[in-house]
Amino acid sequence: SCGNEVSEEDARSIEEQFRIDLGSAGRNETDFDLERAAPITVVWHVVYAATTSSGGYLSNAAISSSISAMNAHYAGSGFTFTLSRVTRTRNSNWFYYADQDTAAEASMKRSLRVGGRNVLNVYSVGVGGGFLGYSAFPWRYSNAPYNDGVVMLYSSVPGGTKTNYNQGKTLTHEVGHWLGLYHVFQGNSCSGSGDYVSDTPPQLTSTGGCPSYKDTCTGGGPDSIHNYMDYSYDQCMYQFTSGQYGRARVMASFYRGIS
Repeated sequence: SCGNEVSEEDARSIEEQFRIDLGSAGRNETDFDLERAAPITVVWHVVYAATTSSGGYLSNAAISSSISAMNAHYAGSGFTFTLSRVTRTRNSNWFYYADQDTAAEASMKRSLRVGGRNVLNVYSVGVGGGFLGYSAFPWRYSNAPYNDGVVMLYSSVPGGTKTNYNQGKTLTHEVGHWLGLYHVFQGNSCSGSGDYVSDTPPQLTSTGGCPSYKDTCTGGGPDSIHNYMDYSYDQCMYQFTSGQYGRARVMASFYRGIS
């Protein structure tokens, strides 16, 4: 699973603050152009326990295919991802234990993170259990720059060994959070503002596996089971909405200077 669960109350205050800040800057939520290129520089930190595939030692080819997959998934958004460098660090503590809000995470990021708010730092690790990844939201950057970036399971890259999650879509999902997107089931409610995107229907629960159809909130349309911001298997995820792209472009421009 992904570590980016946000309470409905927290989301409400985040969104209120965002609208206030946006207004103060003389901007609005329709202030974006999907035709305009928004390049993003990526630095990939391979954290490994052993120089083997099971030890997390990803090849340059695996990293390149991850970036290519992500560019394909974000086609039409204007975002383009370019790998600028790869670092490799042997550290079993970070590899196995850098879960969200741990000392290992803090230590790893303080040691490895580079660049400003516009640089996407990706950390591939081997945390166990149901771990797939987590990300820092863009509005958190100003308070904790060192904590920025995406942490993901190394075996979720295209062709990796994580069953049902090995088409590189975990990275795409986590980068969605890095760009300001919530889960499509944000708030786990059929009322309220959900994920603050108008063209994703209300959705009560996350999706597991690969159902052919799911509708947890009557009216408004079926659940977004094929959306990258749900929890479906990789083979069932293949879309963002134009509303998600719009939100991500405004968020990335405002909080990350990517526009």
